[in-house]
Parts: sequence; structure tokens; C-alpha cells
Amino acid sequence: MMNKGIEPNGAHNPDETYKQQFEDDERMQKEQAHQLAELSQKAYQLLKEDYLAEAEDLFKEMLALESHNNYALVGLGDAARKRKGFNEAIEYYQRCLEHFPQNNYALFGLADCYKSLRHYHKAIGVWERYLEHDDRNVTVLTRVADAYRKVRNLQRSQELYLKVLQIEPDNAYALIGLGHLHYDFKDFEKAKSYWERIHQLHGESVDIRVLTSLGNCHRKLKTYADGLRYFEAALEREPHNFYALFGMADCYRGLNQQTQSLQYWNRILERDPDNKVILTRAGDAYRNMQDYDRAAMYYKKALNIEFDVYAVLGLALINKAQGKLHDAIESLEGLVKSDPKNHRLYTEIADCYVKLGQPQRALEVLGRFQKLGIRNRHVYDMYERLRNRAAE
Repeated sequence: MMNKGIEPNGAHNPDETYKQQFEDDERMQKEQAHQLAELSQKAYQLLKEDYLAEAEDLFKEMLALESHNNYALVGLGDAARKRKGFNEAIEYYQRCLEHFPQNNYALFGLADCYKSLRHYHKAIGVWERYLEHDDRNVTVLTRVADAYRKVRNLQRSQELYLKVLQIEPDNAYALIGLGHLHYDFKDFEKAKSYWERIHQLHGESVDIRVLTSLGNCHRKLKTYADGLRYFEAALEREPHNFYALFGMADCYRGLNQQTQSLQYWNRILERDPDNKVILTRAGDAYRNMQDYDRAAMYYKKALNIEFDVYAVLGLALINKAQGKLHDAIESLEGLVKSDPKNHRLYTEIADCYVKLGQPQRALEVLGRFQKLGIRNRHVYDMYERLRNRAAE
């Protein structure tokens, strides 16, 4: 009896040989595909449960079987990204994209790595590639919008956030992003409207950062009394929240309720006694209450930490208030050397000269500022007032 695939004269039948080889190859491919699928399933489950090293071992085992396996390359990228090894993750995602240019997971991971490294322009380029074939993914759209906001592209950022709201009305990430976008561009009324919508949707469970953001809009709009209620609501949930304490203090300062503002400045200082910004704010409050000794103590504490323009200014203003005008001028002129574009320094020096009965010297000081080419309403108004008085 003849063997299968062998001709009667002993020669091999090529058709039978190729068929057998094809069947063997197909069986091996199926076995490998099954093995890869099992490894992938196990590896991604481990990745999900944060067993990163174990997941990586399985992904590398997959690459040994298939050197350009996209699941393994993306998985290794995701594992590295979870460990914050962003540069390593980028290499894996790029290897995947060399062979699978439209792999969504690799594009997403790569863009997210660039964003984490603050390479926003690179992140935008990758996310825009993603959107070419999936422009309704709200997660990606909000991330691209966030990145455009970071590079201060108001128009494109707003366009993408609004597209998210068309797909998914009241999407929290888009509303919050639009709030930050308009706040960054100093459109505080519009920013407030988006954050108020989030507040309406979530009520008392709203993220505390929305409360402090709403409070900050009111601070910027100088509607201090309205700002207080948002900061108070934040403090009910987090009694030591820095932004809420700062907001309360600053609103009371805006309302000229210095005693109340001091309560919150000092609450911050209880936990952060070396915060020189807060020390100078507390010093300002005591100075406005004419408690000059305590104000000076706070300013000096700030200066013991590090040089601070506002602490030196505060001490100069104490000298001015106490009639030590020449000392005040000397301190203020010293500040001008380190901060020559600060208009307040010039108006304070000019006011000292006015109090000394030297209006011409005051005009000279204000003229020095105007020669810098900076337009400032306070300086202009004071200069015109003194000049008109001199002409009478």
C-alpha cells in the first residue's frame, strides 16, 4: 500500500505535500492565536487589578510569540503609564503605531503620556489623529479641549467642549472645562454660568472645587458677599481647605471687614506659619485697623522667610501713616529698583511728596512711570490732578 502523498514511482505528490504543510501551518497559527488570546486576557485582568509586574511578564511572553502584537505593545504601554513611566510607555505605543497606525488605544495612551509630561502640542497632534476616525468620543474630545486650553487656544478649546455638550448635554467635564477656559480668559461671568450649572445638577454633592471656583468668580467680580456663601459651604465639608479659607479672608478684606478677614488669615497660619503671602495679608489687615505694631510684626516675619515686595511696602506704608515720610520714600524708592513697573509704588511716593508740600517732586515721580510707556489710570488721574492744581 502506498503512502499518502507519494506517487507510484516513489516520487512525492506536491499537491498533497503543500496541503499537509498548509494544514500544519493553519493548526499552528490557531494554536498560537489561542495561546495569545489566553495570555492577553490574563494579562489585562492583572493590569486591571494593578498587578503590573505580573501583567508585564505575560505581555512580554506574547511578544516572544509575535514580536509586533498590538495587544502586548499597548498593554506594556498602559502598564508603564500606570507606573508613571511615561517615556517608556511612549516607546511601546509608538512601536504599536508603526505597525497599526490607527490603533485607538495606542493613540489614546500616547496622547495621555504627552499630556502628563506637559507636552501639550504633541498631545494635541496625537488626539487630532484619533478624532479623524472617531470624532464622537466624549472622553477624547474633552481631553483635546483641555489640552487646547492649556496652550491658550480659546476658540478651538471652546469648539470641542461645545461639541461634547451637543453629544452629551450637561457633560460634567465639558462644563467644568468651559468654566476654567473662560476664567483663564477673565470672562468671570461666563465661567460662573458653567460652574453654576454643575452646582444645579449635583446640588450638595457637587465637587468642592466647583464651590471654591464659584467663590473665586465672585471675588474677581467684587461681589464679595455672594462669594462668601460658596466658601462657607466648602468649609462645612473641609474645615481646613486652603482655597476656601483664603477665599473667605479675601472676601471679608474686599468688604473692608478686617477683623473677620484676620480670623481666616490666622486659621491658615495655624497650619502653615511660614506662608509669607498670608503673613503679608494678615499684616495688611492689622495695618488697615491701625494696629501698626502687630502689622509690623507680621511683615517682619514674612521678610525673615524671604524678601517680599508687599511686606516691604507694608512697612513703608506704616511709616507713611505715622508721618515718617522720608523713611517711607526711601523704602519705596528701593522697591522701585527691584519692581520698576509697579504703579502703586510711584503713586505712594508721589503721595508722600504731596504730604511734604512738594507737589513738583510728586509730578516728577509720576512722570518717571509714564516714561516707561505703561498706561495706568491711577497714575494718569493723579498726575492730571496735581498738574491742574499747580496751574491754578
